Amino acid sequence: MKKLTLAVAMAACFWLSDAKAQNVNGTKLTDIHVDYIQIRSIKSFLADKQWIALEYGQKTGDYSELYIRDDDDKKLEFNSAIDGVNKMKNYGYELFSVYTEQIDKDTNRPVYVLKKK
Repeated sequence: MKKLTLAVAMAACFWLSDAKAQNVNGTKLTDIHVDYIQIRSIKSFLADKQWIALEYGQKTGDYSELYIRDDDDKKLEFNSAIDGVNKMKNYGYELFSVYTEQIDKDTNRPVYVLKKK
């Protein structure tokens, strides 16, 4: 029985070591240590996809550097902005405030401000 438990534990470790970490512009989400962040959902023009742009005070040269990505630098898809808020709860953040920003003359989008617990 001990051998089986050890084998299962080793298999789990190997499986977990292959897991992808989320990052923003190369900084892992676990390495972001600020009191407040803000996220917004960015919808694709051509497909039914949504990504999350995350700002924590970092310098960026391009808006695309704000997207949450995996280790292969692929943008992670989310179901909605609230899906992103729930994801950030796993990193110790809670919803603090919501405001809207104007995208164009007729369109606004919510921006979620999260606070470290």
